Amino acid sequence: MTQHDVLFALIGELVMCHSPSGVEGEIDAFLLNRFEEIGVPAAIDASGNFVARIPGSGPGRLAITAHKDEIGACVSTLDEGGRLKLRALGGSFPWVYGEGVVDILGDQCTIQGILSFGSRHVSHASPQHPQQESAPVKWHDAWIETKLDRADLDEAGVRPGSRVVVGRHRKAPFRLGEYIASYTLDNKASVAILIELAKRIKSPVSEICLIGSTKEEVGGCGALYFTNHESVDAIIALEIAPMSSEYDVVDGPDPVIYAQDGYGIYHEELNARIAHAARQAGVALQQSVVNDFGSDASIAMKNGHAPRGACLAFPTHNTHGYEIASLAAIANCITVLEQLCCEDISRW
Repeated sequence: MTQHDVLFALIGELVMCHSPSGVEGEIDAFLLNRFEEIGVPAAIDASGNFVARIPGSGPGRLAITAHKDEIGACVSTLDEGGRLKLRALGGSFPWVYGEGVVDILGDQCTIQGILSFGSRHVSHASPQHPQQESAPVKWHDAWIETKLDRADLDEAGVRPGSRVVVGRHRKAPFRLGEYIASYTLDNKASVAILIELAKRIKSPVSEICLIGSTKEEVGGCGALYFTNHESVDAIIALEIAPMSSEYDVVDGPDPVIYAQDGYGIYHEELNARIAHAARQAGVALQQSVVNDFGSDASIAMKNGHAPRGACLAFPTHNTHGYEIASLAAIANCITVLEQLCCEDISRW
């Protein structure tokens, strides 16, 4: 298998682990098992972060994060006839998922329902009519049909706050040559980078903390907890880079580092060190400024929890939807970080 084959297969396994913000047990179990196989000590901290540590021979600590939570929806109310009303979980939009099967993660078991928007054969008198001509479907317009009674929903543990994600059978990635297309690449491809990086880092100078952060999509909660309880010399977040005409990002194998996002500016010296490591590794980088975006690193810096922060990303189409990304760009993120982790972080 080529490196791209390995990445595609690994991301596919990760995508099939449901992990809506705050209900991340499936991916936690996967990561604990995988890192045990690799031989890198790991644990889930009190906040729900997955934390793997590679000890250094000298001083310094670098945190590299990839958030393990995914966006979706939350049940807000349970109506008669098994109809569930919803609200957003993170930056999700119902029209992105479309009508179809969703998985509802009850406390006792997962059940299926149909995300529904209403009939199309309607007149101006119908609340669905604007959706066909002038207004996007919003969460308050959508619902889930389960055709179950309240007793069945109670038995499954479905309640206000139960998480809803795209049905598992709809999530399997599709390969487009040297590209991968899938829901939840936003977090699962970044987590794959952590796993592959753990295989490569041997005897670093400084301690390397590989963190699958929790609840990033709802405020960067996990990264804030970690950086509040453990001092780091720098934090680098792995992320997606939106492909849009407003940003200076082009498709292909070249990863992206951000100068600024919606939370503030990134650390110029740290960005320069990442760029230097990329040149040493023979990888070209793009630089960009983005809006309506935040990462573990920018959130930690804004709150004064980390002295230096950066974000390394791979160009992605359809962000927070059915995403498409270059396997080469994902692989190049691993290469750059492997080179960077050879440095003495305490001298930065």
